[in-house]
Amino acid sequence: MVRKDKTLALRRLQKQIDTIREELGIGAPGEVLYMAELDPMSERTVVVEADGFGGATTMVVEGNYPLDYFTHAEKAFASEKHATDVADEIVEGKDLA
Repeated sequence: MVRKDKTLALRRLQKQIDTIREELGIGAPGEVLYMAELDPMSERTVVVEADGFGGATTMVVEGNYPLDYFTHAEKAFASEKHATDVADEIVEGKDLA
């Protein structure tokens, strides 16, 4: 298969993948599902990032996310909903556990 044919095949596959994710209601890898300031007096932000397979990672970061930031806490979850629920709890004042 020549490069052009492989590129076309990749495009077709990506379109199928995007359609399946849309049908399942899940985010693409690296898609930000949630972002909120942890505290107005702090530079910390709570971010939920999709893994592309229905799971997600909840992070507390400081800095210019996603370009230049420091991760203070991070936890992966099997579902995007669980990750965003935990992010809400963190913003409301509970610890990441």
